[in-house]
Amino acid sequence: MCSELQTEKGARPSDSSLELTFKGNLILLAGNPGTGKTCLSMKFIVEGALSGEPGLYVTFVEDKNSLASNLSKQLGCDIKKLQNDGRIKILDLVAMKEEGIPTNIDIVLEEVKNLGAKRVVIDSFSAIAQAFKDPLDVRNVVHTILSRMIRRMGCATIMIEEVPLGESKISTGIEEFIADTVILLRTREVDERLIRELEVKKLRGAPVPNYKALFTLQGCGKVFQPYKPKSISEPKKFQTIPDQPDSYSTGIPDLDVILDGGYPKGSSNLLEVDSEIPWSCYAHLVRCTELNFLLNGNAFISFPFMGRTAQQIKSPLISYVDEETFNENARIVDFIESGREPYMLIVSGKNLEEASEQIFREVERLKAGRSRPVFSFIDLTTIEHVYGRDAELKVLGKEIASIRRSGDTRLYFARPSVTLTREIGDIADIHLRMRMVDGTVVIYGVRPHTGVYHYDIDTSLGYPVPKLTPIT
Repeated sequence: MCSELQTEKGARPSDSSLELTFKGNLILLAGNPGTGKTCLSMKFIVEGALSGEPGLYVTFVEDKNSLASNLSKQLGCDIKKLQNDGRIKILDLVAMKEEGIPTNIDIVLEEVKNLGAKRVVIDSFSAIAQAFKDPLDVRNVVHTILSRMIRRMGCATIMIEEVPLGESKISTGIEEFIADTVILLRTREVDERLIRELEVKKLRGAPVPNYKALFTLQGCGKVFQPYKPKSISEPKKFQTIPDQPDSYSTGIPDLDVILDGGYPKGSSNLLEVDSEIPWSCYAHLVRCTELNFLLNGNAFISFPFMGRTAQQIKSPLISYVDEETFNENARIVDFIESGREPYMLIVSGKNLEEASEQIFREVERLKAGRSRPVFSFIDLTTIEHVYGRDAELKVLGKEIASIRRSGDTRLYFARPSVTLTREIGDIADIHLRMRMVDGTVVIYGVRPHTGVYHYDIDTSLGYPVPKLTPIT
């Protein structure tokens, strides 16, 4: 069965999250063909049925059997069983001329009464409106639905409006004024990749003009909320992922699938991150790889994020690895000798070639007597700030060649201010990009070319791991 309805009923917008008030409201759901109107509307009906609120789906565009069959697959639930149990009814009515509309409305109202429906979908109201010549008649129909179906019978009702391709007008204009909530679904592009977007144009009684959010039809459908940091009160053991013959696991199951196993052996890779995305968000992507290397008996070296001390890098990792293993197999670059710890690697803060040599010598020490890989993380923001762009250009080729020969792997990190991003992106084996879109964090592959994934942090296992959900 479908899981909990992601766009919840009976709630209100708060903390920049999207919660739509369904109970007792008339909702206008509009969009171009293929934007997900039917799927989200049936999800509304199904989730109501599963929580004890019978639902009626009235369709003028598709017969009930094909509608139930197609959406059962998409929503991951047996709609026909819900019909047989009397919790859902799909009523397919043929598009009619103006004189036949009152009869069909009476049929709908009778079915609402017989079923005891608390949720109704009309798919689509556009089919009804097209039958009228006078806009005033359209208004009367909407008022009938509003007064008799919603106010008298207490039904939450979604009216679907078809927006033809190439047009921006949502409806005849009348429905928008009468509806309590107006939602527009659309597809848009992010770096030539299609994503789905939901915009709340109107929500009566709540100050959310033009609120936008990304959503997906993957699985049971979900509206994505803005990123919020999550805390873990009782950390649990990090579950490692074995490496593949030709690649090292990122420590993130979803990312390993996208990258066909993880970071290739001998690879230099790039993670590019928008300036709006907080460190607390993207750092997990790096930490999971570091932990997976450490707990698989390997090692890592980190040239830390700009403005972060070695202690700040170590602190969130030490909950999942013992102190002895960390001190022996982890190295975090610093420039100051005072307060030196076993895991600190003090390098020159004046000469990048010298610092690079120090890092590679430390890699060899970590490998001494053992054939094991080392993961290195390099923040290019720190490199450019401390040493300058020209200094990095001088050592870049040598670094990449050395990584390839050794069979290790490296991840470069870049903010928009880094001027070397394009050069490194051109030669990186894997190039990932994280962006903030409509208040939510997304990630996608530039190389390899991938679709767009919503990025969130899952803490259900007792440790934070990025969860990547395709926006399809």
